[in-house]
Amino acid sequence: MSRERCITCDRCVEVCPRNVFDTGEDGVPVIARQSDCQTCFMCEAYCPADALFVAPLSHPVRPDSPLRDEAHLAATGLLGSYRSQLGWGSGRTPGAAVAVGPELPAAQPPIVNRTDITERTSR
Repeated sequence: MSRERCITCDRCVEVCPRNVFDTGEDGVPVIARQSDCQTCFMCEAYCPADALFVAPLSHPVRPDSPLRDEAHLAATGLLGSYRSQLGWGSGRTPGAAVAVGPELPAAQPPIVNRTDITERTSR
């Protein structure tokens, strides 16, 4: 978390499904229960100041890792990079607007309810 970029809005505290954050004495959220983090990226996605980077790892980052260095994260564009990929934030194109996926069928498949199934199998 970038203490410089943080605007103390507490969005990360509010959206975290595992209650990982506490609000620090100075108002800046602190990671209080890192072992509870499920790496869902919600905190990073909702941070309006791009003050967070969640390392996409299944284990804690080594103490000497560049992923713990705020200057490195800022210089490489990693702070807020998940939010950027989603297209969230001022001046960004929403990811869903440019996402590529399989073509959808021209017609929707018929809706089948339990009554139809029961009637067909009891005949």
